[in-house]
Amino acid sequence: MSDPSSDVVIAGAGPYGLSTAAHLRNLGLGVRVIGEPMKFWDANMPEGMYLKSEPFASNLGAPQKGMRFTDRHPDFRLGRPIPLDTFVEYGRWFAAEAVGGTEDAQVVTVERGGRDGYRVTLSTGETITTRAVVVAVGVGPFAHVPDELAGLPSWLVSHSSAHSDLGLFSGKEVAVVGAGQSALETAVLLADAGARPHLLARRRVLDWNTVPAEHRPVRTAALAGPRSGLGTGYRTWLWAERPGLVRYLPERTRQRIVRETLPPAGAWWLRDRLDDRIRVSTGRLLAKAVEQGDGIAVTTTDRTGRRLVTEAEHVIAATGYVVDIERLGLLAPELRGRIATRLGAPVLSRDFEASVPGLYFAGLAAASTFGPVMRFVHGADFAARRIAHHIVRRTPPVRVPAGRPASVLKPDASQR
Repeated sequence: MSDPSSDVVIAGAGPYGLSTAAHLRNLGLGVRVIGEPMKFWDANMPEGMYLKSEPFASNLGAPQKGMRFTDRHPDFRLGRPIPLDTFVEYGRWFAAEAVGGTEDAQVVTVERGGRDGYRVTLSTGETITTRAVVVAVGVGPFAHVPDELAGLPSWLVSHSSAHSDLGLFSGKEVAVVGAGQSALETAVLLADAGARPHLLARRRVLDWNTVPAEHRPVRTAALAGPRSGLGTGYRTWLWAERPGLVRYLPERTRQRIVRETLPPAGAWWLRDRLDDRIRVSTGRLLAKAVEQGDGIAVTTTDRTGRRLVTEAEHVIAATGYVVDIERLGLLAPELRGRIATRLGAPVLSRDFEASVPGLYFAGLAAASTFGPVMRFVHGADFAARRIAHHIVRRTPPVRVPAGRPASVLKPDASQR
């Protein structure tokens, strides 16, 4: 198909893509959002999962009132975990109400097209010309499997993001590698599904978040610091609520903040569920893994250097995500080679723009620039506002697509 145009193409329809689209459309730009709303959350997160973030930190970003998760679900207050399916439903409602439609396709290629724009090819075969592209692909492309497990077949080793139905492991011995919420909850849900999980954690002691107190004495609040989307504390509040300032810190400081803020820990509400159904081995460092018969043998070492072997039928690596734009196959090699990076992550301007004009990155890919809040839903509104206002300053609005919700046409007072 030949070249319809759009002001902006957004690759991805998760929290960051949907939030950015809502702000762009409110400013009058023509936007095409490519992707099924909340698909990764629905297809790659395990059934029975709960969000770790508090309800107030799980809002998507929109310029209109009434679009927050807490508006949609006012009964969810501090300390009440959000079921995965409730959050997915909210994201899809948001897509319909604040965005006005997405396209169930995938972005196959983004390449430079002409002097000031891009050509975006979709899985449908259509090619779009556009002045700006927002890469909001979430965490999926950056799933990290340790070198000790890499290269083994998928029927033996997988990442935790590869599973929505853990019931397929019923009756099987499954080793889970990790010590954070993903690892702990995966182990619990495996046990719920009838599997026999064995948690292998590098940390000597598993950490657990404390129960949040909705009402705190004034003295306690003053000493502990304000509550934010990343937790409690003065510095944590800064990282969560003022990410624009994080960008001005030295690079090494930013990297340390991203690495150390919210280290691996389980949600308080999960602790009682990690019971004797789950074997737990802490202080274990991965050494190697080899195929053995119909299963896998994982060799670890403890702090004394003693080697221990764990046999399992499958290993799930709940080992997080590491940004590397070389893993973004949707970016044409020539374009990818022009993007300035540090440690695999794009170097971004104050407006989330890469070194190639008109190309923006939102979500986890922006964490090395704006700090740890970009790893979480709570950062979506900040990113969306910055990106949308920068694009509209550079790109005069075109005709609003037919069928757009009327409420989206009304800017809030801060934009008048």
